[in-house]
Amino acid sequence: MEKFRQQAEKFGAEFKMDEIKEIAETDNGWQVIGYQGEYKSRAVIIATGSIYRKLGVKGEAELTGKGVSYCATCDGAFFRDRVVAVVGGGDNALEEALFLTKFAQKVYLVHRRDKLRGVKILQERVFANPKIEIIWNAFVTEIVGQERLEKIRLLDRQTQKESEIPLDGLFISIGMDPNTAFVQGFLELNEYGEIKVNSQMETSRRGIFAAGDVTNVCPKQVATAVGSGVAAALAVEEFLSHLE
Repeated sequence: MEKFRQQAEKFGAEFKMDEIKEIAETDNGWQVIGYQGEYKSRAVIIATGSIYRKLGVKGEAELTGKGVSYCATCDGAFFRDRVVAVVGGGDNALEEALFLTKFAQKVYLVHRRDKLRGVKILQERVFANPKIEIIWNAFVTEIVGQERLEKIRLLDRQTQKESEIPLDGLFISIGMDPNTAFVQGFLELNEYGEIKVNSQMETSRRGIFAAGDVTNVCPKQVATAVGSGVAAALAVEEFLSHLE
């Protein structure tokens, strides 16, 4: 990240450490209002990203990065021949479970309902994979470990029976929340709270662009986020050239 910053500064970028609470329209552009100051601009690119939803259970924060992960494609290879679990039942959770079978010896899929929510083709692949065992109607109540993840505790929502599963890795895949609270009611968002953009990364307001995980068009991967950032920067350059 430091190299990225140095390169940006080399070409004239100025960095401000602040949290933005509002964007307001002015006569000749936009005023970006933060807790530490206000910044005037002819155009704005929003690239605030998104955050993984947390289970909110004991041990989660302490063991994140110590066996607990939110990205199988990022960390799956570290669990070769190990026992892992995925929490979730949507498309991404099923894809993560299938991906992990390339490395792990055993993959548990923990889902709080009695039916998966992912698309049919993914469900069929999960059901057919001998490495995957589905645990239905179960909540994770605690993530346990000293220096590293050791096990998870589960509660069956039907029987109220508690159980434990020894694990080497836990992948939490229950969705992501975009960081768009400061533009709610200001920009057009989709049902997931992501900023709606067109192919030029333009939002519903002229002169405001968005890129990366905060948008509705970007798969949640670093490479695609970087690509959309480039697209937004080029679009801003074109936009500003027509104002001169």
